Amino acid sequence: MKLLLKRKFKGETYTVGDLFIDGEFFCNTIEDKVRILPLLCPDTPQGIACRCKEKVYAETAIPYGTYKVTMQMSPKFKRVLPYLHDVPHFLGILIHSGTTDADSAGCIIVGNNTIKGKVTESRSTSDRLNEILSKEKNITIEIA
Repeated sequence: MKLLLKRKFKGETYTVGDLFIDGEFFCNTIEDKVRILPLLCPDTPQGIACRCKEKVYAETAIPYGTYKVTMQMSPKFKRVLPYLHDVPHFLGILIHSGTTDADSAGCIIVGNNTIKGKVTESRSTSDRLNEILSKEKNITIEIA
């Protein structure tokens, strides 16, 4: 199963996107602000990190890329949630419910973007997503 998160609005403190499951729209998302993380820059000698902008803890969206997803128990939320593996610069990235980027800490919040800077119906959306993903073994998410 392939999830695709298309980021469509990058605000001052948050990012809004659309989440697709196998090419079909599923819901909206809200994340922290997209920032340029330390990566190798074309004009920087190899092995030297580019320090254009830095990760701000709990205020930075995960980098673009494709990640493996498994369903794992979250000690914080005390329930099984989608967990993204091998995200550079991040640990413990989940897809879960919330309302704003303040609920994110780098994670992906699902729901309906009916209010500027927020998602609504997040818990029911998260529950529906978890039900779908819990039946799958091979899941990836592309952040685009």
